Amino acid sequence: VDPKVIPLNWWMYIEGIGFRRAEDIGSAIKGKKIDVYMDSKNQAMKFGVKKGYKVYLIGPEKPSGV
Repeated sequence: VDPKVIPLNWWMYIEGIGFRRAEDIGSAIKGKKIDVYMDSKNQAMKFGVKKGYKVYLIGPEKPSGV
């Protein structure tokens, strides 16, 4: 994530993906872009590049039930 947009270590909900935590910053991630972790390279390749997902910032506390 870009920490100027989403604070590091904050939880977010990404529609169609679920809850994720902002745990990493990268030089290629600037502005309103998110690099979503996947368990395997194959899974990431299947997922590909997506646009238009709604992202809801939750906050630094882990949501209950996650």
